Amino acid sequence: MKKLIAPSILSADFTRLGEEVRAIKEAGADWIHVDVMDGHFVPNISIGIPVVEALGKVDPPPMDIHLMIENPDEFAEKFIDAGGDAVAGITVQYETCKLLYSTVSRIKSRGVNAGIALNPTTPLSVLDEVFEYADMILVMTVEPGFPGQKFIHSMVSKVKRLREMIDASEHKPLIEVDGGIKLDNIRLIAGAGADVIVSGSGIFQSSSYAETMELMRKEIKGL
Repeated sequence: MKKLIAPSILSADFTRLGEEVRAIKEAGADWIHVDVMDGHFVPNISIGIPVVEALGKVDPPPMDIHLMIENPDEFAEKFIDAGGDAVAGITVQYETCKLLYSTVSRIKSRGVNAGIALNPTTPLSVLDEVFEYADMILVMTVEPGFPGQKFIHSMVSKVKRLREMIDASEHKPLIEVDGGIKLDNIRLIAGAGADVIVSGSGIFQSSSYAETMELMRKEIKGL
């Protein structure tokens, strides 16, 4: 399977977000990663339902929506409604989703991918009872909530272990990795087993989105 690059719009210029999304699509983004933060589960507040609704109207790349909020059970379907056909998937945090099986099932019933995200200190063992229901597992390689953080190198082994887990299973969810990923470490992450690679400042702070993503693709080619 082709490895996907999903620029995180948390690092985009919010004063011209529609232009940024169009530019990143023209530059070849496979998805756009949309970080939703509520100021409770994580200390920052970012994008909400009205922004996702607006994004859905500018013909974006498929939206990969990551709910870093306290009550994803209540809001997951509302974000699907807001983004409409542009929503590729909704990912909820294991640490805060109280009705995980129910929420994942409802997301899947809407015809979009259901993802489960794990914070850096959350072990893979928590997936034992829900693994077979997830379409994607998101491994956070920074603490959630702030753009531009330094990559936590010890998470590489976590991605490798998850890859081994999936390879040994009949169920094959995608592995997504998010946090501190740039041109100088994308090959390491892809080689560890990531299928979907999120990069925020690594793309949006570059002088050319297209050139940066082309270089990233060259780094991960053949892995």
